Amino acid sequence: QVQFVESGGGLVQAGESLRLSCDASGRLSGFAMGWFRQAPGKEREVVAGINTNGLSTYYADSVKDRFIISRDNVKSTVFLHMNSLKPEDTAVYYCNTDPPTWAYWGQGTQVTVSS
Repeated sequence: QVQFVESGGGLVQAGESLRLSCDASGRLSGFAMGWFRQAPGKEREVVAGINTNGLSTYYADSVKDRFIISRDNVKSTVFLHMNSLKPEDTAVYYCNTDPPTWAYWGQGTQVTVSS
């Protein structure tokens, strides 16, 4: 069983950038991966996804052209580069397989964007 540990969140001002990391306890190369987020009072939503070799990605409309998902299969790590952050990006961010595997949800990392 794989475990995912997210890190890199924090408190930033609108317009700033953050890079989130997702470290896997096992081999990552066999999984399509995604970043997801959940804001207070809202359902968890997909933010971005990447296929097994990293050559195909997709993004939610709300983050398109601002966020970039990437992966390093050698280091078993998935990244989310977040630029031009907005207050509405405030949420707990999670990584998981894509589609997500219920047993693999981790604690997430909090991102708070102040205006």
